[in-house]
Amino acid sequence: MFTQENCNQINELLKNADSVIITTHRNPDGDALGSTLGLKLLIQKFYKVKTTVMVPDSYPTFLNWMPHANEIVVFDQNPSENSAILNSASVIFCLDYNNPGRTADMEVPLLSSKAIKIMLDHHQQPDGFVNFTWSDTSASSTCEILYRFAAQMSWINSLDIDIAACIYTGIMTDTGSFRFPVTTSDTFRIISHLKETGLEHWKIHESLFNNNSFNKLKLWGFALGNAMVNIPEISTTYIALTAESLSKYNYKEGDTEGLVNYALSVEGTILGVLLSEKDGKVRISFRSVGDFSVNKLSRENFEGGGHENAAGGISYLSMQDTIDKLIAVLKDTPALKK
Repeated sequence: MFTQENCNQINELLKNADSVIITTHRNPDGDALGSTLGLKLLIQKFYKVKTTVMVPDSYPTFLNWMPHANEIVVFDQNPSENSAILNSASVIFCLDYNNPGRTADMEVPLLSSKAIKIMLDHHQQPDGFVNFTWSDTSASSTCEILYRFAAQMSWINSLDIDIAACIYTGIMTDTGSFRFPVTTSDTFRIISHLKETGLEHWKIHESLFNNNSFNKLKLWGFALGNAMVNIPEISTTYIALTAESLSKYNYKEGDTEGLVNYALSVEGTILGVLLSEKDGKVRISFRSVGDFSVNKLSRENFEGGGHENAAGGISYLSMQDTIDKLIAVLKDTPALKK
């Protein structure tokens, strides 16, 4: 949470800024886009400053419907020009990430920019690369933090249906449609307020979950039927999708979103893992139950991090070498052994 003095300072910064850039992490998800687009719309209601959402790389096509998504700048589509935009910014918001390394190739120009940097995030162990930090690991999502920030800035009574749609999307996706333990009574009170804007929440669910391509469903069938491996002795189930497999089913960004949860759902599994190979690297999604920390696992072994029970990482080894490394690490992890 910010102090009132912090909010006053941020208000002055926004009033006097030449340009504001709102950033998020690589492989943007619903909370990343919901928080960045929601903040953009809020700032544009109260300030005349030019405000741009910039993401490190492309986001899933099932999020194309989000308000003003067509205005998002994708950094890796024009790194030179977009580095200059970051360099000239007066204020940079850092949403839904705690470490500049999570912005991939955007990290260097982000850190070199002399802009005042403001973090809103709910991941563990935030790095001290910003001027203002709102980090709350108990929050369900960065969108929930954005809602509270809007209340502190006296913006909250100006929510409209587009802003509500952005905030709802982030909260709903990061809580697993409100089924994860991070969902609290405060979360539902926020949702109730969002509904008062006229938000038709079912349309968001339809856009996110009932727009599957035929190729995506074929990919999921292959993943569950041919690419899933259960290792009972270390309470782990993983799904490994090679670049060849993804290409066979005409993979589009976001096609594997949520797939890791099926690995975790296997009886007796404590750790579910999804490995997907693309552009010479292996993306890794971790999910766990109980007190097994995938944040620690990912931070220490796969250049990543996140939450205790949900985290991401990356490997520059081959798929098989990545799997071998993962299994070797897990076999030395007492908490997983039966």
